[in-house]
Amino acid sequence: QVQLVESGGGLVQAGGSLRLSCAASGSTFSTYVMSWYRQAPGKERELVAAITSAGRSTNYANSVKGRFTISRDNAKNTVYLQMNNLQPEDTAVYYCNAWRLGADYWGQGTQVTVSS
Repeated sequence: QVQLVESGGGLVQAGGSLRLSCAASGSTFSTYVMSWYRQAPGKERELVAAITSAGRSTNYANSVKGRFTISRDNAKNTVYLQMNNLQPEDTAVYYCNAWRLGADYWGQGTQVTVSS
């Protein structure tokens, strides 16, 4: 069982930055692919960024490429999402996800609101 706790959301003006963190419990964090998803009101949840278990490979949604950076610190059981040049369309609840074969865990989400 893995518990995920997100933090770092908030209200920011367009062009600003935020850094989200997701702290995971348990000793097997380094075996999980970690991802950030987001869900805006009235829209489906979408993948924002993902990072492999050792952190060697990352993947981003086209809408955030060049603005967002996902990283992880396996010694601290934490994954991060650095978000720069935020835009109003980035407004959503951001969720942390841990996945490996046979296991899939979600955090409770953190709200990010970008004002124009």
